[in-house]
Amino acid sequence: MGTKVRAAITSALALSLAACATTSAGSSSAEAETDFVPYASTYESYPGVPTALVGATVYDGAGGRIENGVVLFSDGAIVGVGDASLAIPADYMRVDGTGMFVTPGVIDIHSHLGDYPTPSVAAHSDGNEATDPTTPEVWAEHSVWPQDPGFSRALVNGGVTALQILPGSANLMGGRSVTLKNVPSRTVQGMKFPGAPYSLKMACGENPKRVYGNRNRMPSTRMGNFAVNRQTWIDALDYMDEEEPGRDLANETLSGVLSGEILVQNHCYRADEMALVLDMADEFGYRVSAFHHAVESYKIADMLREHEVCSAVWADWYGFKMEAYDAIPENAALIHNSGACVVIHSDDENGIQRLNQEAAKAQADGHRIGIDIPDEQVISWFTLNAARAMGIDEMTGSLEAGKMADVVLWNGDPLSIYSRPQMVWIDGALMYDANDPARRPVSDFELGQPGEGDTK
Repeated sequence: MGTKVRAAITSALALSLAACATTSAGSSSAEAETDFVPYASTYESYPGVPTALVGATVYDGAGGRIENGVVLFSDGAIVGVGDASLAIPADYMRVDGTGMFVTPGVIDIHSHLGDYPTPSVAAHSDGNEATDPTTPEVWAEHSVWPQDPGFSRALVNGGVTALQILPGSANLMGGRSVTLKNVPSRTVQGMKFPGAPYSLKMACGENPKRVYGNRNRMPSTRMGNFAVNRQTWIDALDYMDEEEPGRDLANETLSGVLSGEILVQNHCYRADEMALVLDMADEFGYRVSAFHHAVESYKIADMLREHEVCSAVWADWYGFKMEAYDAIPENAALIHNSGACVVIHSDDENGIQRLNQEAAKAQADGHRIGIDIPDEQVISWFTLNAARAMGIDEMTGSLEAGKMADVVLWNGDPLSIYSRPQMVWIDGALMYDANDPARRPVSDFELGQPGEGDTK
């Protein structure tokens, strides 16, 4: 049995015994329940060694660029970032990055890995609890399959070190998200990003009205969407006003949103609907962290800036349904140019492997209309901006002393289609090395699978 497995079992047993001891010592069951965290993270970083990346061009994720830079990390955290004059302790392992580039770990704010069908595992379709227009009581983590091959592919091909798994968009309120560290684990709790807040996935527009309209039930229109949403928020406020409310999973999530503990990630395409959602958020006292897909954000970029709402977008997805027809490839550049927050997301098991390239495409589309965005700012679209919209920017998303050592060394310019990760660290642990066969993670599910042409 490995050290990490023994530690996880020992920790779980200790927590169980501690809970029993607390209750038997005379604490009320209500007090015990208050301290209990359901499905708490059991993540522990893999072992690493003090490391100095030297000689590479460093993009710090916060808009900084350092030529011939140095990045130091030890004990899972960034120790220092600077130019060649930065002192390197004698016990640090040096990695020569000459001719290469360093960025923070790539973060995908919108993924369905582990709970949607993938090409290799078509039977897994657990992302939509499409049985009621509002299902805030469900948690995406209870559908996540840790052995999804997409996780290791995102790490190896895309440098993805953290990602948010969202429920689908069949419902107005689809449930809680979960933020994961992109590491191999037998359980989803072993991947859960420690300290990351939950988000509530919401959706407006075509999807909910199509799903439930086809069943001859409300909502079947956009006005029905908003009516159901508003009544649900009213009911949640009533629940919060009760002196001793009973356990109610749906209202516990909604109460968390209204108290500011749970963020809101809102699937929304059209500008007019985003504006209406902002009004609804003002009506009930919550805040939208990001609009996802948001193909018409360019029309209301000033409003999004004023409300401090990010737009999580594709580079150029367009026209696959009516609400996507006014999408333009210059969307991200126009949002950024207005001073609002841009995040490049995937919503796709293949797109997550090239978020850097998608950002470069969006940058080029801006350049063609006269908006020149420096490379060091574009890097933030798939690092720090994503972390901010997920509520984890104090811990990761940029190369700053004290933050998690989630780092990617690229073999070339990360905004080039010809570049790919050379080495990837998560919390200072080397998880991938292109030159080391022992550092090329593969899902257990794929081990022993018959290859193409294999008749066995």
